[in-house]
Amino acid sequence: MPDVSIVVPCYNGHAFLSRAVESARCQDLESKEIIVVDDGSTAPETAAALGRLPCDVRVVRQDNRGLAAARNRGFEAASGRYVLPLDCDDWIAPDYTSKALELIVGREDAFVYSWVSVFGKYDAVLRKHWNPFEQLIVNGIAYCLLIPKALWQRVGGYDETMRLGCEDWEFNIRLGRAGAEGLCLPEPVFHYRVSADGMQRAVTRLHYGAIWRDIQKKHPDVYTLSGLLERMRGKTQKDRRHPAWTLLAFWSAHRLLPNALFMPFFRAAVLLRDSLRRARIGQSA
Repeated sequence: MPDVSIVVPCYNGHAFLSRAVESARCQDLESKEIIVVDDGSTAPETAAALGRLPCDVRVVRQDNRGLAAARNRGFEAASGRYVLPLDCDDWIAPDYTSKALELIVGREDAFVYSWVSVFGKYDAVLRKHWNPFEQLIVNGIAYCLLIPKALWQRVGGYDETMRLGCEDWEFNIRLGRAGAEGLCLPEPVFHYRVSADGMQRAVTRLHYGAIWRDIQKKHPDVYTLSGLLERMRGKTQKDRRHPAWTLLAFWSAHRLLPNALFMPFFRAAVLLRDSLRRARIGQSA
């Protein structure tokens, strides 16, 4: 039984698949397995790319059911005690799994996340941070976690109804609610592609207001003022990066405004965040 299973969902992702798989194969951790989940790809080029994969890569096929279902299928097929999901257009540094395993080995009540190296539309290093209260308002960590398979099972896996994105955000919320501890690997060992036509920009941002409303309906006991205040005052109070009032104000705006009014507010916040990020990048160049 390998220590780590790396799960690579793929839907018509032939353009970048080989790099993602090769980064998984090049991990300096010897005890690993690699599973590519073909989520009902229709492009002949993807079929050809899957056929060219090395023999040490296992391909699992299913009808097209979306990213969350493809990740769940990979977790189900995984034989490792720990599992790391990796989308087919991203890649990981050779020492990600070995360093993450050192942090978590022997534990099934925690997961490991890392800083993120963003590339594509712009380049940046994002210093990620885990706080269960903040996670209710903003997704503070990337999807590429090293997580015990038993913990994935305990929280119920990824929600397969979330076909428009943010399935990792909702999954991370359930990790926080289950009391799981987030262990930070403070190195940019996960490389995340940002493109103008990627799902994050092309789909998720267009429907962000509706997606977040759906997430709140899944956790009605948390997303009340009293529920948020209770978690805000919890034991993780000192670990927050954002002032509590800004998070509560953002939640209140989403709660009070219809989507047609909230989305311009959300887009303005995203533009401000991106401009500040570019400014920091320019200062450090």
